[in-house]
This record gives sequence, structure tokens and C-alpha cells, in this order.
Amino acid sequence: MKAFLILEDGTVFTGTSIGSTKEIISEIVFNTSMTGYLEVLTDPSYAGQAVCMTYPLIGNYGICYEDQESLRPWPDGYIVRELSRIPSNFRCEDTIQNFLEKHDIPGIAGIDTRALTKILREKGTMNGMITTNENYQLEEIIPRLKAYVTGKVVEKVTCSEKSVLPGDGPKVALLDLGAKKNIAKSLNERGCQVTIYPALTSAEEILADNPDGIMLSNGPGDPKECVSIIAEIKKLYDSETPIFAICLGHQLMALATGADTHKMKYGHRGGNHPVKDLMTNKRVYISSQNHGYVVDTDTLDPAVAVPAFVNVNDGTNEGLSYTGKNIFTVQFHPEACPGPQDSSYLFERFMEMMKGAK
Repeated sequence: MKAFLILEDGTVFTGTSIGSTKEIISEIVFNTSMTGYLEVLTDPSYAGQAVCMTYPLIGNYGICYEDQESLRPWPDGYIVRELSRIPSNFRCEDTIQNFLEKHDIPGIAGIDTRALTKILREKGTMNGMITTNENYQLEEIIPRLKAYVTGKVVEKVTCSEKSVLPGDGPKVALLDLGAKKNIAKSLNERGCQVTIYPALTSAEEILADNPDGIMLSNGPGDPKECVSIIAEIKKLYDSETPIFAICLGHQLMALATGADTHKMKYGHRGGNHPVKDLMTNKRVYISSQNHGYVVDTDTLDPAVAVPAFVNVNDGTNEGLSYTGKNIFTVQFHPEACPGPQDSSYLFERFMEMMKGAK
């Protein structure tokens, strides 16, 4: 069956329908990872977006359910150059086609994903529609595309109730803003007892459980939409509890302490982004990233926080160290799975911080 990807600038790509045949409007973004398509599909940070994979062949090792970063996929749609028809891997349990159909996610294959990526890089991230309707009317669709906003998606992806991963080490409170499961796993593997809280949990409830440390997770959408969550994070900042924040959590902590964020032209999404450690000024780490917003370092008060990491490619902020506080935050994903393990040492740093605070 034919499918069409229609961008808000009027560009139309024609390909083949994969997954569900329902029609969707979403923000179109691209990911440059060469592997890890299941982790991309199940990353809650993609809620409200349709993902274009730049690597030309997707699905060649099938679906391995153990590798999921959450219980279900989150993107609105999926865009690939070629979908592998015959996956081959000893761990393979399913195909992407069946996986997308089962979760009612539409997609399109057979389009020039390189051309699409070049458009998004040159013009910036834009909204688009995936449809199988061959009688579409551009003059009717484009105003709908321009009007689309992702809205408050954190509430959509967070857990519904508190849960605990037992451990005999430090007690860590993980605020689930759309957390990938490997964040909790990375802490739990280091002996931590991890208590996972829904995103709208009050600071008072978290602090009443007397955690040794607090983790703010990754998540989707515009950080400025999270008004009530930012207010609670400010209370967590005012406590003396050590805090480590990743991705959206990093942005929300910055907003809670008076800094600003802005939307990037096309964001960072992939497994090969170099970040420089400004604390030593000597090391560069290869990181996995997924974000479309960034902290504006011009709005930082050095009495509150200073840049700790910078993106080598474009100079944007990749982390902050909070002055006089046991708090550090990063824009990239040190728990990344798959991808390089260069920055997993940050979990050890958090462990040492919690020990030192006792």
C-alpha cells in the first residue's frame, strides 16, 4: 500500500506503508544511530514525534524484547529507507512490521531518508503527516500541520504509581519524567535501592522518604511546559540531598534555578555525539543523545551553576555543575543502551556524592 509523508513546507515523499495504516500528524525528527532501533522506538522521549532513521537498513536483527527501554513504543510514527524483510539474529523474537502493527504505530518505508534529513537540517525540525490517503489535499493539510504542538507529554509517559527496585545500598529516588529503564537498572546494578516516582509527585513526598540521592530522568517535550514539576524540583534543589539529572531532568533543574532553555534547530539524536569535560578540559566522551531543547548558558548565574560539559560539534551546553551544591546534571545519556559506555562513570560519581553527603 502506498503511503505519503507530507511536511509543513509542502514537501511530499511517497513510499510504502508499514505498521498501522492510521493517519497521524507529528513533529518529524531524525536519529543517526546505526543500531538500537528498538531502544529508539521504546524511548519515552520520542512521545509526540515521528522518527526518521538515517541508517538505510532497519530491522535486520528483528525485535529482541529484552532490549526495550520501556514497556511499549512511544513515537507517533516511524520513517525508514528500507525495512528488512527477513531479520536474522539468534535473539530475534519478532519483526518491526509486526511490532508496529501490534502497537498501532504507522510508518513509511522506501523514501529518501537522506533527502528528508537534509531538509530538516537546513530548515529545522518541522511537523508532518503520515497518511495512506491518496486523495490528500495539501491546502487543507498544511494549516493543520502548522498548528500541531506536542503539548504536555510528560504526563503521558510517566509511571502511574510508585514502585521499588530493592537493593542494600544507598536509597535513590528516581523521578520518572519518561525514564528509560536502563537508568534505574544502572543504579540498581550498583546496589542502590531505587524508588521510582510518578512525574507529578510532590517534593515533600519524595523528601519524606529520606532518600540518599535523587535522580531526575530523561523525558519528552518542551521543558517549559512542565510548570508544576519545575516548582517541585526547585524544592528538591533547596534540600541538601545529592541530585543527578539526565536530559529533560537537566533542563528542568536549570529552569528551576533561574536559567532559560530554547529549542534547537534540529536537535541531537544519535549515538555518536562528542562532549568535552570542562572540569578537566582534557577528555572528550562519545555520547548517546536524544533532545530538541538546550540550556542557554548565557542565562546562567555562575553563583548558581557553571557549564560542566560542552558539545564539541556545535558548542551547546551538555551539563552543569551547581555551585555549593551536591548537584550535577548532563544533557546526554550516560546509561545509554546501546551505545558507548564512555560516560557511565557519572553513576560512580553520583554514588561517591551520596556517600560523601552522609
